[in-house]
Amino acid sequence: MSISVAAEGKAAFALRGHNPDVLTCIANLSNDEVFTPPELANQMLDTVEQAWAESNGGASIWADPNVTFLDPFTKSGVFLREIVSRLTVGLESAIPELKSRVDHILTKQVFGIGITQLTALLARRSVYCSKDATGKHSIAKGFDRDWGNIWFERTEHTWVGGRPNHELLDAEGNPTMVGRRCRFCGAAESEYLRDSGLESHAYAFIHTDDIKARVDELFGANMQFDVIIGNPPYQLDDGGFGSSAAPIYQLFVEQAKTLGPRMLSMVVPARWYAGGKGLNEFRATMLQDARMRVLDDYPNTGDVFPGVNNRGGICTFLWDASYDGEVLVRTHEGGVVTSEASRSLLEPGMNTFIRYNEGLEILRKVIGVESGETRSPTLPDDRRFSALVSSRKPFGLPTNFLGREDWLAGDLKVYRNGGVSYTTRQAVTAGHDLVDEVKLFVPYASPGSDEYPHLVLSRPIVAGPGEIATETYLAIGPFENESEARHAAGYMGTQFFRFMLTLLRMSQHVTRSVYAFAPLQDFSRAWTDDDLATEYGLTERDRSFMDRFVKPVAWKGAYE
Repeated sequence: MSISVAAEGKAAFALRGHNPDVLTCIANLSNDEVFTPPELANQMLDTVEQAWAESNGGASIWADPNVTFLDPFTKSGVFLREIVSRLTVGLESAIPELKSRVDHILTKQVFGIGITQLTALLARRSVYCSKDATGKHSIAKGFDRDWGNIWFERTEHTWVGGRPNHELLDAEGNPTMVGRRCRFCGAAESEYLRDSGLESHAYAFIHTDDIKARVDELFGANMQFDVIIGNPPYQLDDGGFGSSAAPIYQLFVEQAKTLGPRMLSMVVPARWYAGGKGLNEFRATMLQDARMRVLDDYPNTGDVFPGVNNRGGICTFLWDASYDGEVLVRTHEGGVVTSEASRSLLEPGMNTFIRYNEGLEILRKVIGVESGETRSPTLPDDRRFSALVSSRKPFGLPTNFLGREDWLAGDLKVYRNGGVSYTTRQAVTAGHDLVDEVKLFVPYASPGSDEYPHLVLSRPIVAGPGEIATETYLAIGPFENESEARHAAGYMGTQFFRFMLTLLRMSQHVTRSVYAFAPLQDFSRAWTDDDLATEYGLTERDRSFMDRFVKPVAWKGAYE
């Protein structure tokens, strides 16, 4: 693996020309349907262009009148618009007459599927200069249908499962069904029992058993797309929020591959790097797919989507059906490429992706010291700090557990959201072995905003025998005495420790698995970042890199 830092000349998000693009102005209207800034769309198209040339003897994809493109979840139409613009220039020699060239491109080469009625109209306006592809203002003259090649019709969910509710009858006196979910996307029917005039958010592209037949039906021909590109919906619109919302973008990626394109490029949340809710199988497939060619990583979502809160950042990828080799991994920060390396997405023995190229080098140093092998696949189980970390809800008490304000004889002290309270030992349903030990409690949720550098962790609480916590906290321990617990808390405050967590943290929640790359230490003594740099052979460059991502904390000295 070789790394090059290329900050100069790679500023990504600068306006082209003097007049702002209207699609730039609407790029951050929604968290659920995130509009793609034109600058990002063009970056992705540049990557497609370069890969196409490398795979086709230097040929330009924009000079080929037979190449077809599909955006199967078009919103603003920005991808299709920019493709049309590039083809209009590239096909000048093949089709000299401008009107004929544009009409050929629009009717034969670019296709889209809208995700809602509104976005379909917006996309047609962006591509055809008219929401009616056959209208007098449309720049396309060869269509006989008002939607042109940007299709949308309302699609309904297919509800399955559930159970009859005999207390609520339908108009015919039959029991209604409750607890049903869509068999294609998993949406809960209860969240869609609303005005039929509202969007169903049942996306046509994934609500079918045979996407090839469905696409042929939509466009009225035997369709084969060379390039599929776009920005899919990220999560179900069914009442979930943030990291608790069910992801849906992986279904679009998998469906797109089913169509057999030559190239596939999408912008998606980066949480799949470490798996998570509904993503474990998808992660394994992506990381082991030899056809992955380029991965552009944006740890700070705001660098691409200003104002959009998407913990863990976002990424774009290029999948090439004809490719088999290492992946070009590029890290983008503040509008520039700060690192790039050709490497495998999956290190031997690991099941997650290490997002930072420099971070992978640091991890290898740590593993080498801990295992005695410089290229050992991962930390030995008995050397992982995660061995001390509890699962979620360490004592079986939910976040909303209140307890009593007044202490009674025999009560346990409860650390909870908003303060402390008291409860009986009988309330504890898990973690019995920790109740009477010295341990630490650390909030389950990561503090602060999405902007780097992060705090990563909130201040741990040193807890003694007879003290427990609700689901707001994870428990860490046990320790022999308070001194060891305090040394462990101080270690958790080092930038080194918290950086090792960032290698696996892809959401607001800092789960037990996130601690897996942080090595255990001898807690009979205190640890500083200087000590740890010496222990693991970290250079000033390594420490400077960690400093970019992890803030110093004010509370570390309190434990020394």
